[in-house]
Amino acid sequence: MGAPPCRDEEDAPAAAAVSKAPERVVGYRTMAMIIASALFMEFLDATVLSTALPTMARDFHVRAPDMSVALTSYLLALAIFIPASGRLADRFGARTVFRTAIMLFMAGSVGCGLAPTLEAMVVARFVQGLGGAMMIPVGRLVLLRSVDKADMVDAMSWLMAPAMIGPILGPPLGGLIVTWLDWRWIFYINLPMAVLAVWLVGRYIPDIRDDVDDPFDWMGFALSGIALGCLLFGCEFISRSGQAWLAVLLLALGTATGTAYLRHAQGNPAAILDLTLLKDQTFRLSVIAGSITRVTQGAQPFLLPLMMQLSFGFSAARSGTITVATACGSLAMKSAAPGLLRRFGFRQALVWNGIFATCGYAVCGLFSAAWSDWAMFGVLVVCGMSMSFQFTAYNTIAYAGIEKDIMSRATAFYATFQQLMLSLGICAGAMALHGAMLIDGHARPLQSDFSAAFWVVCTISLTATIWNLRFAPDAGNEISGHGLSKEA
Repeated sequence: MGAPPCRDEEDAPAAAAVSKAPERVVGYRTMAMIIASALFMEFLDATVLSTALPTMARDFHVRAPDMSVALTSYLLALAIFIPASGRLADRFGARTVFRTAIMLFMAGSVGCGLAPTLEAMVVARFVQGLGGAMMIPVGRLVLLRSVDKADMVDAMSWLMAPAMIGPILGPPLGGLIVTWLDWRWIFYINLPMAVLAVWLVGRYIPDIRDDVDDPFDWMGFALSGIALGCLLFGCEFISRSGQAWLAVLLLALGTATGTAYLRHAQGNPAAILDLTLLKDQTFRLSVIAGSITRVTQGAQPFLLPLMMQLSFGFSAARSGTITVATACGSLAMKSAAPGLLRRFGFRQALVWNGIFATCGYAVCGLFSAAWSDWAMFGVLVVCGMSMSFQFTAYNTIAYAGIEKDIMSRATAFYATFQQLMLSLGICAGAMALHGAMLIDGHARPLQSDFSAAFWVVCTISLTATIWNLRFAPDAGNEISGHGLSKEA
């Protein structure tokens, strides 16, 4: 079984005795920082790549919007392999799986840097995604099994704060590399951090595991993987001219295999994606509302750099220094999130901040070359702050009613839908952009096309309000502390 709750440095030796951690034992804050050091390169990679897409498209001789497949192939690998991550961690130990994931990510980064074509880039990005699929949920699982519920918000904030340095460095660093060096160097900068992360994980992270009696669900893994892959790439090909027949074929196959998986998983306690988790109302609402909101989060880093470089004529370096604002706002919000949730509670915060955050991103559709850089920067800072708060709340309240013995299944399920909806967000943005170009008869995207794309994805995300209103008024109060001081 996993380690008991470890509230601070003094409790760490007791936790180590149960989880058979390495000799050096740390408290949850330090543990979160170590895990975040591995996540840092993943966040850095994603934001650096977005800035470089137009330049990479020219080298690969494809349209810039077609480069969305380089993003979705990575996220597809996450969605397919994340469901297996919890079971692998239970069987082989969290430290072993986490360290292996980092090495796979490092190998994929090298492949991306050497890729001669877009097709080769897609394959290398898929390998990166295989590593990332285990890094995100297994790292979170270590914290969830080692931290008391009362410390959960604080632990998640400590985990995400260093990880958000990657998105802050990514856009300007990517812009500088693309402007002054070869874009391939954006993948090689991951390597020193990967080596450091492997060493830190091996030295300090406990090898938490659980007894696994059920056999691995190979049938469910195959059905869910085929369904997710076909549905995602079906949506991807809708935005490409002359690929409608292939899109329809993939969507039909994805729907069929997805239906087959639902039948396979019904009443199957060992299913790779445990649908019984959705019986918990708080978990179910967090999955649904969070998934819808992530459509905008997925589309925004894809649309913004393209709009600034293709429509406004900005250099990659200038584009990167503006889009970094989102990450700056996100980082600024992390330390304030626990206090705000304590003040307003989860339900009230999710409803009103969700509306505000989505409308904030809709303002990006009004951007033009006439806007000053500082004005766009300011809007994006506010967007980053509000959306960061929204996802901190979703990611925390989701596990309020989940017991620790099924935490690995819950983290795998939740992370799968996180990545799937980010992928669909990119696809939705690409489809909306392509549709606007077709309607207006534009051969290359103009500012009006990007505006339409932003407003389409924001409209989708705004419907999450319907589900946020269904949270119980006291949902998550045990975690946030909202209302508890008054009762005392």
